[in-house]
Amino acid sequence: MAHTVRPPVPDTRADGGALTRFTARHGSTLERAREVIRTREHWSPYAEDPEDPQAYGRGARAAGEASFRRLLGRPFDLGQPGRDGTVGPAPEAGGERSPYGGPLEVSYPHCDPDVLLPAMRAALPLWRDAGPEARAAVCAEILHRINARSSEFAHAAVHTSGHNFLMAFHAGAVHAQDRGLEAVACALAEQTRLPAASLWRKPQGDGRAVTLAKTFTAVPRGISLVIANSVFPTWNSYPALFASLATGNPVLVKPHPAAVLPLALTVRIAREVLTEAGFPADLVCLAAEHPGEGLARTLATRPEVRLVDYAGTTAFGRWLEDNARQARVFTSGSAVNSLLVESTGDYRDMLANLAFSVSLYSGQLCTSPQNLLIPRDGISTDEGHRTYEEIVADLGTALDALLADDTGAAAVLGALLGPPVLERLERVMAGEAGKVAVPSRAVRDPAHPEAVIRTPAVVALDANRAEDRAVLLAEWLGPVVFAVAVDSVSDAVALVSRTTRECGALSVGLYSTSPEVEAAMEAACAEAGVMLSANLMGDWYISQSAVYSDLHGTGMNPSGNAVYCDAAFVSARFHTVGVRRYGGAI
Repeated sequence: MAHTVRPPVPDTRADGGALTRFTARHGSTLERAREVIRTREHWSPYAEDPEDPQAYGRGARAAGEASFRRLLGRPFDLGQPGRDGTVGPAPEAGGERSPYGGPLEVSYPHCDPDVLLPAMRAALPLWRDAGPEARAAVCAEILHRINARSSEFAHAAVHTSGHNFLMAFHAGAVHAQDRGLEAVACALAEQTRLPAASLWRKPQGDGRAVTLAKTFTAVPRGISLVIANSVFPTWNSYPALFASLATGNPVLVKPHPAAVLPLALTVRIAREVLTEAGFPADLVCLAAEHPGEGLARTLATRPEVRLVDYAGTTAFGRWLEDNARQARVFTSGSAVNSLLVESTGDYRDMLANLAFSVSLYSGQLCTSPQNLLIPRDGISTDEGHRTYEEIVADLGTALDALLADDTGAAAVLGALLGPPVLERLERVMAGEAGKVAVPSRAVRDPAHPEAVIRTPAVVALDANRAEDRAVLLAEWLGPVVFAVAVDSVSDAVALVSRTTRECGALSVGLYSTSPEVEAAMEAACAEAGVMLSANLMGDWYISQSAVYSDLHGTGMNPSGNAVYCDAAFVSARFHTVGVRRYGGAI
């Protein structure tokens, strides 16, 4: 197919009226976001209830599903330059297939990088010259319009990533939007840390003074490539997308082939808002790929690409760090998360919390606990001493109670991402990883009978056995939990440190009534560089992350070098260039 070439010439002026509206609409929200990032208190401008009529209107969930259904079986055009083909709609041609059964049959434009990237570079100057405040207002408007369609995004997440609807609405929609706004607020704060202009005077001692007029301009690095995953395509991509865009960089989004739709919707809305504000739409583009094309590798090493953000396997993250030398690379990779059960003052609540934590989204969260470390001599509880064997059996009972009803179980577990996850679980059930203490069972979702859903398997391991240590020192993404017998608390703490240093971890948990044990674990986690959650009960779980308050990742262990969202995450996306004028005035 011949290229559809559009001259890469940016607009000469932005639409001041639209920018004024966006600034007035979102100025207070951006200021509030900057404030809560400083205080770390609870806040969000985006309602978590999909049925909230004030936030989303009456019947929003049904309307969102109807909008999602209208996208299926159709081309998804974006008007991007350099189109040279189509990706999808059939799965064998790169189209998506719902984990709940059936292809989505959406086709996306494939674009020639030799045309697309120059168009994106040409779009940069006007966006750069708009300044941090204008860029932040436009980004906030993009998120505002995405939020209005949260139910549509949630249904897209259900049928690309296998989430249940509520998780999809939270992690695939409103919490992803929170992460995006958090990045915009951080970017605005870092870019305005220096004054835009300053008059500098130095007395000379004879009544005269040297006077210099100085300006400080945030200059973007260049094109930003965001390489997304299929687990949480928006939640893991929005921090990078909006941090780069808010700091003046054009953004090219390379979605995972199995989860294109949520990010295609994002790109379409961003392009619409940019156009309305008088900026080139090509500041945000989508890079869908043909099966086996390996487009991420090709794009990541292009000289025009100066920023690369990746969420996925640690192995590919390391490849990017080694090969995308022309770019600043941010990675969020694999994790092996540990949780020590040493003692508890509420045994039943602890078991309920653990059962839900290991079940949520079938253990496919990057923060899901995998290794439960339990002293082989047992623990003290409010119900008396419990042996290792009793704890494992009681966890099985708690899982049975939580997941007894298939409809309720499907709502907690969601669907398995794909065949590799099921194959891994089947190997576990065959005894490849160790003795299965609590077997997995199939769950039938009445609404989606084709969905592959399984309850967690609990495998008994011994930390003293070399073959068991090899198993627990690897990531087993999916509904697999290892109950690891350890000799002592000190051995458990040492194992947590080793696992974090060698494999990477995003979250460590602890149940203990001992201040000494808590202090030892806190010190170990600080040294290894991983967040610790102690004695979580009730409806707050180790896998949850509070946006504007919690930092996701530390950049200190192999799980990745990026932190959602600290100053370093945004400040590396721009440079500050000063200009001095002798004797001038501001």
